[in-house]
Amino acid sequence: MGWAPELLPSLTGRRELVAWLVLGFLVTFLVTRFVTHAIRTGRGPFRDARVGGVHVHHEVYGIFLLLGTGTAEFAYRPDGTWAGLLAALFGAGAALTLDEFALWLHLEDVYWSREGRSSVDAVLLAAVVGGMLLIGANPFDADRSRGEGVLALTVLLNLCFAVVAILKGRVVLGVAGVFVPLIAAVAAVRLARPASPWARRWYRPRRPGAARSRRRFPPGRRNRWDRLVDLFAAVPPRTTPAVPNPVAG
Repeated sequence: MGWAPELLPSLTGRRELVAWLVLGFLVTFLVTRFVTHAIRTGRGPFRDARVGGVHVHHEVYGIFLLLGTGTAEFAYRPDGTWAGLLAALFGAGAALTLDEFALWLHLEDVYWSREGRSSVDAVLLAAVVGGMLLIGANPFDADRSRGEGVLALTVLLNLCFAVVAILKGRVVLGVAGVFVPLIAAVAAVRLARPASPWARRWYRPRRPGAARSRRRFPPGRRNRWDRLVDLFAAVPPRTTPAVPNPVAG
Protein backbone atom coordinates (compact mmCIF):
# COMPACT_ATOMS: atom_id res chain seq x y z
CA MET A 1 0.00 0.00 0.00
CA GLY A 2 2.64 2.53 -0.88
CA TRP A 3 3.72 4.38 2.25
CA ALA A 4 1.09 2.86 4.56
CA PRO A 5 2.75 -0.54 5.19
CA GLU A 6 6.01 1.17 6.08
CA LEU A 7 4.36 3.18 8.87
CA LEU A 8 1.96 0.48 10.07
CA PRO A 9 3.83 -2.76 9.30
CA SER A 10 1.92 -5.05 11.69
CA LEU A 11 -1.58 -4.05 10.63
CA THR A 12 -3.40 -5.22 7.53
CA GLY A 13 -6.81 -4.91 5.93
CA ARG A 14 -9.58 -3.41 8.02
CA ARG A 15 -7.41 -2.89 11.10
CA GLU A 16 -4.95 -0.84 9.07
CA LEU A 17 -7.74 1.54 8.02
CA VAL A 18 -8.92 1.76 11.63
CA ALA A 19 -5.35 2.61 12.65
CA TRP A 20 -5.24 5.51 10.18
CA LEU A 21 -8.65 6.67 11.37
CA VAL A 22 -7.60 6.59 15.04
CA LEU A 23 -4.29 8.29 14.25
CA GLY A 24 -6.02 11.11 12.35
CA PHE A 25 -8.55 11.43 15.16
CA LEU A 26 -6.05 11.65 18.03
CA VAL A 27 -3.57 13.93 16.27
CA THR A 28 -6.31 16.33 15.18
CA PHE A 29 -7.85 16.43 18.66
CA LEU A 30 -4.51 17.16 20.33
CA VAL A 31 -3.60 19.85 17.80
CA THR A 32 -7.07 21.40 18.07
CA ARG A 33 -6.90 21.61 21.86
CA PHE A 34 -3.41 23.11 21.65
CA VAL A 35 -4.59 25.77 19.20
CA THR A 36 -7.76 26.62 21.14
CA HIS A 37 -5.78 26.96 24.38
CA ALA A 38 -3.29 29.22 22.59
CA ILE A 39 -6.14 31.39 21.25
CA ARG A 40 -7.72 31.63 24.70
CA THR A 41 -4.46 32.71 26.35
CA GLY A 42 -3.40 35.00 23.49
CA ARG A 43 -0.24 33.06 22.69
CA GLY A 44 1.11 32.55 19.21
CA PRO A 45 -0.31 33.64 15.86
CA PHE A 46 -3.60 31.77 16.24
CA ARG A 47 -6.91 33.64 16.06
CA ASP A 48 -10.59 32.73 15.83
CA ALA A 49 -11.77 32.28 12.26
CA ARG A 50 -14.44 34.80 11.30
CA VAL A 51 -16.44 35.24 8.09
CA GLY A 52 -18.47 38.43 7.82
CA GLY A 53 -18.18 38.95 11.55
CA VAL A 54 -19.46 35.45 12.32
CA HIS A 55 -17.22 33.14 14.37
CA VAL A 56 -16.76 29.94 12.37
CA HIS A 57 -16.34 27.10 14.85
CA HIS A 58 -13.98 24.29 13.94
CA GLU A 59 -16.84 21.80 14.03
CA VAL A 60 -17.88 23.33 10.69
CA TYR A 61 -14.64 22.16 9.10
CA GLY A 62 -15.16 18.78 10.73
CA ILE A 63 -18.65 18.42 9.29
CA PHE A 64 -17.40 19.23 5.80
CA LEU A 65 -14.57 16.71 6.20
CA LEU A 66 -17.02 14.01 7.30
CA LEU A 67 -19.34 14.76 4.41
CA GLY A 68 -16.51 14.85 1.87
CA THR A 69 -14.74 11.68 2.99
CA GLY A 70 -18.01 9.78 3.43
CA THR A 71 -19.14 10.75 -0.06
CA ALA A 72 -15.78 9.81 -1.58
CA GLU A 73 -15.81 6.42 0.17
CA PHE A 74 -19.31 5.50 -0.99
CA ALA A 75 -18.93 6.91 -4.48
CA TYR A 76 -15.46 5.61 -5.38
CA ARG A 77 -14.65 2.79 -2.91
CA PRO A 78 -10.90 3.50 -3.10
CA ASP A 79 -8.26 1.10 -1.88
CA GLY A 80 -4.57 1.25 -1.14
CA THR A 81 -3.11 4.62 -0.28
CA TRP A 82 -6.31 6.52 -0.99
CA ALA A 83 -8.29 4.38 1.44
CA GLY A 84 -5.77 5.12 4.20
CA LEU A 85 -5.88 8.82 3.39
CA LEU A 86 -9.69 8.90 3.51
CA ALA A 87 -9.66 7.06 6.84
CA ALA A 88 -7.22 9.57 8.34
CA LEU A 89 -9.25 12.51 7.02
CA PHE A 90 -12.47 10.99 8.35
CA GLY A 91 -10.83 10.64 11.76
CA ALA A 92 -9.73 14.27 11.60
CA GLY A 93 -13.25 15.38 10.74
CA ALA A 94 -14.70 13.34 13.58
CA ALA A 95 -12.25 14.90 16.04
CA LEU A 96 -13.08 18.45 14.94
CA THR A 97 -16.79 17.75 15.22
CA LEU A 98 -16.74 15.91 18.55
CA ASP A 99 -14.40 18.48 20.08
CA GLU A 100 -17.39 20.81 19.99
CA PHE A 101 -19.94 18.17 20.97
CA ALA A 102 -21.11 20.38 23.86
CA LEU A 103 -21.89 23.20 21.42
CA TRP A 104 -24.28 21.17 19.29
CA LEU A 105 -25.69 19.48 22.40
CA HIS A 106 -26.53 22.74 24.20
CA LEU A 107 -26.91 24.89 21.06
CA GLU A 108 -24.66 27.57 22.55
CA ASP A 109 -20.94 28.19 22.89
CA VAL A 110 -20.02 26.44 26.15
CA TYR A 111 -16.55 25.34 25.04
CA TRP A 112 -14.77 26.73 28.11
CA SER A 113 -17.60 26.24 30.61
CA ARG A 114 -18.25 23.25 32.84
CA GLU A 115 -20.80 21.97 30.30
CA GLY A 116 -17.99 21.99 27.75
CA ARG A 117 -16.38 19.04 29.50
CA SER A 118 -18.89 16.83 27.70
CA SER A 119 -16.94 17.50 24.50
CA VAL A 120 -13.85 15.90 26.01
CA ASP A 121 -16.01 13.07 27.35
CA ALA A 122 -17.31 12.43 23.82
CA VAL A 123 -13.82 12.52 22.29
CA LEU A 124 -12.35 10.15 24.87
CA LEU A 125 -15.27 7.73 24.49
CA ALA A 126 -14.75 7.76 20.73
CA ALA A 127 -11.06 7.05 21.34
CA VAL A 128 -12.05 4.06 23.51
CA VAL A 129 -14.17 2.70 20.65
CA GLY A 130 -11.37 3.27 18.16
CA GLY A 131 -8.89 1.53 20.43
CA MET A 132 -11.18 -1.47 20.83
CA LEU A 133 -11.56 -1.77 17.06
CA LEU A 134 -7.82 -1.35 16.61
CA ILE A 135 -6.97 -4.30 18.84
CA GLY A 136 -9.45 -6.42 16.93
CA ALA A 137 -12.43 -6.41 19.29
CA ASN A 138 -15.52 -6.50 17.09
CA PRO A 139 -18.79 -7.92 18.44
CA PHE A 140 -20.37 -7.92 14.98
CA ASP A 141 -17.70 -10.00 13.26
CA ALA A 142 -19.32 -13.27 12.23
CA ASP A 143 -16.20 -14.75 10.67
CA ARG A 144 -15.22 -16.63 13.82
CA SER A 145 -18.69 -17.18 15.23
CA ARG A 146 -20.49 -20.51 15.47
CA GLY A 147 -23.42 -19.31 13.46
CA GLU A 148 -25.65 -16.32 12.89
CA GLY A 149 -28.12 -17.36 15.59
CA VAL A 150 -25.45 -17.67 18.27
CA LEU A 151 -23.90 -14.39 17.16
CA ALA A 152 -27.23 -12.55 17.26
CA LEU A 153 -28.07 -13.91 20.73
CA THR A 154 -24.62 -13.06 22.08
CA VAL A 155 -24.67 -9.54 20.67
CA LEU A 156 -28.21 -8.90 21.96
CA LEU A 157 -27.39 -10.12 25.47
CA ASN A 158 -24.18 -8.12 25.60
CA LEU A 159 -25.92 -4.98 24.36
CA CYS A 160 -28.46 -5.37 27.16
CA PHE A 161 -25.63 -5.49 29.70
CA ALA A 162 -24.00 -2.45 28.06
CA VAL A 163 -27.25 -0.46 28.12
CA VAL A 164 -27.77 -1.25 31.82
CA ALA A 165 -24.21 -0.17 32.58
CA ILE A 166 -24.70 3.12 30.73
CA LEU A 167 -28.03 3.74 32.49
CA LYS A 168 -26.21 3.21 35.79
CA GLY A 169 -23.87 6.07 34.89
CA ARG A 170 -20.95 3.83 33.99
CA VAL A 171 -20.70 5.00 30.40
CA VAL A 172 -17.03 4.21 29.78
CA LEU A 173 -17.40 0.63 30.98
CA GLY A 174 -20.67 0.30 29.07
CA VAL A 175 -19.11 1.44 25.80
CA ALA A 176 -16.04 -0.74 26.28
CA GLY A 177 -18.35 -3.60 27.21
CA VAL A 178 -19.97 -3.51 23.77
CA PHE A 179 -16.69 -4.94 22.49
CA VAL A 180 -15.66 -7.01 25.54
CA PRO A 181 -18.71 -8.82 26.98
CA LEU A 182 -17.24 -9.47 30.43
CA ILE A 183 -16.75 -5.74 31.04
CA ALA A 184 -20.40 -4.99 30.26
CA ALA A 185 -21.65 -7.79 32.50
CA VAL A 186 -19.54 -6.68 35.46
CA ALA A 187 -20.50 -3.03 35.02
CA ALA A 188 -24.19 -3.95 34.78
CA VAL A 189 -24.27 -5.54 38.23
CA ARG A 190 -22.31 -2.80 39.97
CA LEU A 191 -23.84 0.00 42.03
CA ALA A 192 -25.44 2.82 40.04
CA ARG A 193 -24.32 6.42 40.43
CA PRO A 194 -26.79 8.67 42.32
CA ALA A 195 -27.45 10.99 39.37
CA SER A 196 -27.87 8.18 36.83
CA PRO A 197 -31.21 7.33 35.19
CA TRP A 198 -31.10 3.87 36.82
CA ALA A 199 -30.75 5.35 40.32
CA ARG A 200 -33.54 7.86 39.74
CA ARG A 201 -35.86 5.09 38.61
CA TRP A 202 -35.01 2.20 40.92
CA TYR A 203 -33.27 3.62 44.02
CA ARG A 204 -36.01 4.95 46.28
CA PRO A 205 -34.82 7.77 48.59
CA ARG A 206 -35.08 5.76 51.80
CA ARG A 207 -34.00 2.40 50.39
CA PRO A 208 -30.58 0.83 51.13
CA GLY A 209 -29.53 1.06 47.47
CA ALA A 210 -29.87 4.83 47.43
CA ALA A 211 -27.92 5.21 50.66
CA ARG A 212 -25.11 2.95 49.45
CA SER A 213 -24.94 4.85 46.17
CA ARG A 214 -24.61 8.20 47.95
CA ARG A 215 -21.90 6.83 50.22
CA ARG A 216 -20.02 5.31 47.28
CA PHE A 217 -20.28 8.48 45.17
CA PRO A 218 -20.44 11.49 47.53
CA PRO A 219 -20.80 15.05 46.14
CA GLY A 220 -17.45 16.41 44.97
CA ARG A 221 -15.92 12.98 44.48
CA ARG A 222 -13.42 12.96 41.63
CA ASN A 223 -12.07 9.94 39.81
CA ARG A 224 -9.40 9.06 37.28
CA TRP A 225 -11.70 9.96 34.39
CA ASP A 226 -12.20 13.48 35.79
CA ARG A 227 -8.44 13.92 36.07
CA LEU A 228 -8.02 12.74 32.48
CA VAL A 229 -10.63 15.24 31.26
CA ASP A 230 -8.85 17.97 33.25
CA LEU A 231 -5.83 17.58 30.97
CA PHE A 232 -7.84 19.00 28.06
CA ALA A 233 -10.66 21.07 29.57
CA ALA A 234 -10.29 24.33 31.48
CA VAL A 235 -13.13 24.75 33.97
CA PRO A 236 -13.89 27.68 36.29
CA PRO A 237 -13.88 26.97 40.06
CA ARG A 238 -17.04 25.35 41.33
CA THR A 239 -19.09 27.36 43.82
CA THR A 240 -21.65 24.66 44.63
CA PRO A 241 -21.20 21.00 45.66
CA ALA A 242 -19.88 18.92 42.81
CA VAL A 243 -22.03 16.37 41.04
CA PRO A 244 -20.22 13.12 40.14
CA ASN A 245 -19.34 12.86 36.47
CA PRO A 246 -21.94 10.42 35.02
CA VAL A 247 -19.61 9.47 32.15
CA ALA A 248 -16.79 7.94 34.19
CA GLY A 249 -16.61 4.17 34.44
